[in-house]
Amino acid sequence: MRVLITGANGFVGKNLIAHLKERKDVEVLRFCREDDIVSLDSLVSEVDFIFHLAGVNRPQFVEEFKVGNAELTHALCSAIKSCGRKVPVLYTSSIQADSGNAYGDSKREAEEALLKLSATFGNKVHLFRLPNVFGKWARPNYNSAVATFCHNIANDLPISINDADAKISLVYIDDVIRTFISAMDGTQFGSPFVKVEPNYSITVGDLSAQLYAFKNSRESMIAERVGTGLVRALYSTYLSYLPPEEFTYEVPKYGDDRGVFVEMLKTKDSGQFSYFTAHPGITRGGHYHHTKTEKFLVISGKACFRFRHIVSGEFYELFTDGVTPKIVETVPGWSHDITNVGETEMIVMLWANEIFDRELPDTYTMPVGTKA
Repeated sequence: MRVLITGANGFVGKNLIAHLKERKDVEVLRFCREDDIVSLDSLVSEVDFIFHLAGVNRPQFVEEFKVGNAELTHALCSAIKSCGRKVPVLYTSSIQADSGNAYGDSKREAEEALLKLSATFGNKVHLFRLPNVFGKWARPNYNSAVATFCHNIANDLPISINDADAKISLVYIDDVIRTFISAMDGTQFGSPFVKVEPNYSITVGDLSAQLYAFKNSRESMIAERVGTGLVRALYSTYLSYLPPEEFTYEVPKYGDDRGVFVEMLKTKDSGQFSYFTAHPGITRGGHYHHTKTEKFLVISGKACFRFRHIVSGEFYELFTDGVTPKIVETVPGWSHDITNVGETEMIVMLWANEIFDRELPDTYTMPVGTKA
């Protein structure tokens, strides 16, 4: 399949091209702002699908809306008619198409041109009245609050908020591209007007607070809930605006004659992650918990884990090493320790189900000893 992308150098175009490059069955032709409009005839005659993403939304003069949105779309329709083929067209319109302003009017006129093409010649059209689209590579200080806030906060620049309670309707770029590609693949059915799901809503104040929370999490080490939904998408977007010198940051490291203990990540409700080392012959631990639990994974070296029940005195011993991945869990009511029984430094990953609280550590010293 050969596809044409107008506006290929824009935010949405760059993301679409990146996804299409991952497929071996798609060849991309491009039409950009600097290209001559007469080239549309030859381009359209060669393709099987058109992503019409080009448009004007922040012109110097209001007349440019009609030229860059409506007139360009009319020219595209003429090129499609000339080639005599029913090439499907996907168009990125705007939720402002019915707003009555110059921008919205130009977008609606473009929609009407495509709908007329479809009704007259049978070309399938997919019209996307997009709200604010956010994600990697969106241009800051242009027409996206998310892009501007992400760029400024990631680069220690101030942000300006006029109305913290104002709501923004958002769709994430990966969801947009996924829906675009389903249209290209012929799996998008129904009305020519297509909605991208999910559609998120957030206030400007909550947006800025969330982005600052991402930034501050490096200091607190407490991660935001970035696994699903809007927070996941915003976190990915925020990180994409970090300058390369900010790709790394330090975490706390505590060392003594036994080895080191390094904290990596804390969560709001699922504990924390860390790792520690132990020199040959060194034993760590010798304590128990009433409620706190842990998971240990030896990733290098050889370890002996010992457990003793704090009431019955029952003893248990096991061995693990970095060759065979095996999780060892600490069980409430059992004192436990770990000894490096190898000849090299031992490295152990550790997860605890709660963030360590110095005021309420739930950690009580009790030597395990040896089997009687």
